[in-house]
Amino acid sequence: GLVIDGRTLNIIFQGGLEEKFLALTTHCRSVLCCRSTPLQKSMVVKLVRRQLKVMTLSIGDGANDVSMIQAADVGIGISGQEGMQAVMASDFAISRFKHLKKLLLVHGHWCYARLAKMVIYFFYKNVSYVNLLFWYQFFCGFSGSTMIDYWQMIFFNLFFTSMPPLLFGVLDRDVSAETLLGLPELYKNGQ
Repeated sequence: GLVIDGRTLNIIFQGGLEEKFLALTTHCRSVLCCRSTPLQKSMVVKLVRRQLKVMTLSIGDGANDVSMIQAADVGIGISGQEGMQAVMASDFAISRFKHLKKLLLVHGHWCYARLAKMVIYFFYKNVSYVNLLFWYQFFCGFSGSTMIDYWQMIFFNLFFTSMPPLLFGVLDRDVSAETLLGLPELYKNGQ
């Protein structure tokens, strides 16, 4: 791991040493920035996003972490003694740092699996609907007339195709939470 303080980050950013800093950090399993300003925190996140072209996640618990949380792809705010500013600026909020494991490994896996299935479902739904309209054009001589009334089309999309996403969203859990917490390598399966 690498622990770096705010004064060293100042030297890195002012001296144009960002590439060497990133080369060093790629050899580390974790990098911890301590005693740094909110601007330095957000600059580190932006540097990693821009240069390494990776997805970033920032975790903070106070007002000094807001710019870092907003600069990341995914921001997690921890509600605590320092106030609610980080929670208000974040994408996800947790009450304690220990809940991060369940948020990432369990809910992250379930969300990824649900979204993957929903994308396939919506492609199937739209292909079948457009295919129906395409073949109807052969029977009406390509006049552009619609086979389905406008209100029926609205109700079809509203009622008949809204049930599967709702059921998937509420009921679909491919693996139990205990299994996902016990085997963290299952998180890589969907990727």
